[in-house]
Amino acid sequence: MKADIILYNGKINTLDKENQIANAVAIKDDKFIAVGTDKEVMDFADNKTKLVDLHQKTVIPGINDSHTHLIRGGLNYNLELRWDGVPSLADALRMLKEQVDRTPNPQWVRVVGGWTEQQFAEKRMPTLEEINAIAPDTPVFILHLYDRAFLNAAALRAVGYDKNTPNPPGGEIQKDASGNPTGLILATPNATILYATLGKGPKLTFEESLNSTRHFMRELNRFGITSVIDSGGGSQNYPDDYKVIETLRDEDELTVRIAYNLFTQKPKEEYQDFQGWIDSVKLFQGDDKYRHNGAGEMLVYSAADFEDFLQPRPDLPDTMEEELEKVVKLLVTNRWPFRLHATYNESINRFLNVFEKVNKEVPFDGLHWIFDHAETITEQNIERVKALGGGIAIQHRMAFQGEYFSDRYGKEATEHTPPVKKMLEMGVPVAGGTDATRVASYNPWIGLYWLTAGKTVGGQRIYSDSTVLDRQTALELYTKGGSWFSNEQGKKGEIKVGQLGDLVVLDRDYFNVQEDQIKDIEADLTVVGGKIVYAKGDFRNEAPPVLPILPDWSPTKSYNGYYPGSNNLELSSYNRNASDVNTAKARAMAQAQAQYIHACIGSCNVHGHNHNVARMSNIPVNNYTSFWGTLGCSCFSF
Repeated sequence: MKADIILYNGKINTLDKENQIANAVAIKDDKFIAVGTDKEVMDFADNKTKLVDLHQKTVIPGINDSHTHLIRGGLNYNLELRWDGVPSLADALRMLKEQVDRTPNPQWVRVVGGWTEQQFAEKRMPTLEEINAIAPDTPVFILHLYDRAFLNAAALRAVGYDKNTPNPPGGEIQKDASGNPTGLILATPNATILYATLGKGPKLTFEESLNSTRHFMRELNRFGITSVIDSGGGSQNYPDDYKVIETLRDEDELTVRIAYNLFTQKPKEEYQDFQGWIDSVKLFQGDDKYRHNGAGEMLVYSAADFEDFLQPRPDLPDTMEEELEKVVKLLVTNRWPFRLHATYNESINRFLNVFEKVNKEVPFDGLHWIFDHAETITEQNIERVKALGGGIAIQHRMAFQGEYFSDRYGKEATEHTPPVKKMLEMGVPVAGGTDATRVASYNPWIGLYWLTAGKTVGGQRIYSDSTVLDRQTALELYTKGGSWFSNEQGKKGEIKVGQLGDLVVLDRDYFNVQEDQIKDIEADLTVVGGKIVYAKGDFRNEAPPVLPILPDWSPTKSYNGYYPGSNNLELSSYNRNASDVNTAKARAMAQAQAQYIHACIGSCNVHGHNHNVARMSNIPVNNYTSFWGTLGCSCFSF
């Protein structure tokens, strides 16, 4: 057997405990057929084999994001100005102005998550005055985590919000003394108002959506992502909203492997949603590139506990147990794996009561099921998860909200949020993910930095040496750890003969760089099934053909993703070193001090309105989840 491609002269960490270090690999028909020394692997070459010299660079298995929203993110990527990784608010506002100037009427400029004020040198959010000054006529929508959205006056006119627009339960349309909307919308803590508002904006055409999704996958490849588990989302109904991704699958244009979960779309009709899918979708239908993976992360809307750590913990309604039990029993009876969004231990405790009750009637018996997030889960409940055969998918949300969590619950509680090390010690399956693109960035290296350095994107250390992970363990969570969560253990996540031929050549040595450089790591070369899907630097000549960007005014055309954007290949992000990064941060701080001396005094960071009493309360917010549907809950998404 001869290989389609051989990559040699590398420093390969295979994550295969029986053969951890190698120099070369051979891939044929989507799978590794040889892993070993250069001499051993070259025996699989003939005159048709493509040879790639790795130049002694560090190589790891492809990153597998166990919880993200690729399908939805792809449909919107070319519409969005990304502030992910932008070092200063001055830079962010400059980018906003540039995009406003090129965006035609009636299109919006939208910044939809992936950033936090803590990443900025100025340590604050934009003000409505700044946004309105930049964009008096073009609608602007800026989403910050699951906390708030900023709308300029043009956006308020576009969505039709005025003094007669009521506040939805669990949400606030902030109004001035005259009763007119200011442009600030708060999730308190129900995020539906944020997504209902975003859902009023213009959409891409089908052809533009195809293009947008391809560019988003390329952006994920930039960071070494080769596989994801898509956790569904509001306004992402199967099969209608999967036509773009399935068209790309049919045309063999997927550059990321996708296992997808189905997310209920109808509050109070969740059982009917899942029964309909069970009748029409064959479990695990598809192939290694695109396949069904079960149900969730939304199973019933009454079980949704919001993770806005600027707000008090929500209390779930009394109807939750009965509604959840009915759906879980249906799924277990039909052997459908499922996952459930679960932030707080108080919610998890109630969910487990339901699962244990169902298990007595319809045994789980090895069925894979997952809690997503689990920031405040206790050791007792980890043990209950293990007893039922479940797993826990963790994401780097604390890298974006760690400061807020610490302010509300204290440093001691923060140090064990989530208790990843304890989960691993207790033998529960654990995998890493991003929960991109709204509540956090799609860059998995932020997650690896957070787990190993114990720091937020703002640089605050929230974990001690006793709770951080070593780099090898953290990497395993973002590679082979995810395979259990898509029922593909032994098929992906290691560089091993017989496994899928996915790997990443890194632009720096993850195992030896200074910890603050981990978050700056990118791929120099990304390979999926033996096919090169992304290349730069020493491998630039191997890069796939350049893909045009649609529409012509798209922010992707100017910035293309995580700062400073993959359009700036050789100029900045791809050859930057520690001194370059420090220089950029110093410049950003100087700009901040020179241009933005105004400091907002209220915790809303806009007009000085003091919400601290409500925010810092530990009293649960009752029954906000009963709101689903009032403003078009299909726009809600985790």
